[in-house]
Amino acid sequence: MRLDYQVTGPEKAPVVLLGSSLGVTRAMWAPQVEVLAERFRVIAFDHRGHGGSDVPAGPYAIEDLGSDVIELLNELMIEQAAYVGISLGGAVGLWLAENAPDRFSRFALLCPPAYPAAGAQMWTDRAAQVRADGTQSITEATLAKWFLPAYADAHPAEVDLVRQQLLNTPAEGYAACCEALGAMDLRANLADITAPVLLITAEDDTSIPPETVIPLATAIPGAHLEILDQAAHLVTYSDPTRVNPLLLAHLS
Repeated sequence: MRLDYQVTGPEKAPVVLLGSSLGVTRAMWAPQVEVLAERFRVIAFDHRGHGGSDVPAGPYAIEDLGSDVIELLNELMIEQAAYVGISLGGAVGLWLAENAPDRFSRFALLCPPAYPAAGAQMWTDRAAQVRADGTQSITEATLAKWFLPAYADAHPAEVDLVRQQLLNTPAEGYAACCEALGAMDLRANLADITAPVLLITAEDDTSIPPETVIPLATAIPGAHLEILDQAAHLVTYSDPTRVNPLLLAHLS
């Protein structure tokens, strides 16, 4: 399984991996990469089924997506890294924190789903819709959840960059990752997580509502929680002036 990735930053600096949201590529991390690369060796990667990564037939499981990241570390001969993930990438981060604690020094997880709060059937239905009609069938509804109307109205070019990523995502890759999200439940082992964890949720996130993220801060020992007001799901993209200082403080 080959993941596509981009490396930025000093060769000898500590490594930080960036795991993206469902339906977009590592390009979504543009607001973070330059800032993080001043201090870290930043590796932004595409999940399986996304961007330039391989697109095996689905369904996928969260174990598949997490194991892909470990294989990437092995390929690059990296013994340990920090991990930053949002949405699907956040779920992958939870799995890694539970299942590969020796490979990761700390985690920053933004709007991470730990279980299918809206029900597994929603993800099954979305996978079927995308397989039948492509990602264009869910793109506008997704963007409406990811960005507040005020941000979308003020930044149409930025929103269009994300729109194109969604439209370009292979239908099978998107659908199979939906099935991974629908089948997972990572809550049972949260208490076993030992790495420092920063959790960030957005007050107006209707994709992964804050009421599903806030309990993780109690379940994960020592986790630190930040709630961003007047923000929707894709906070890394719409609110880098608030997100980036939080990431730097946690990772440094």
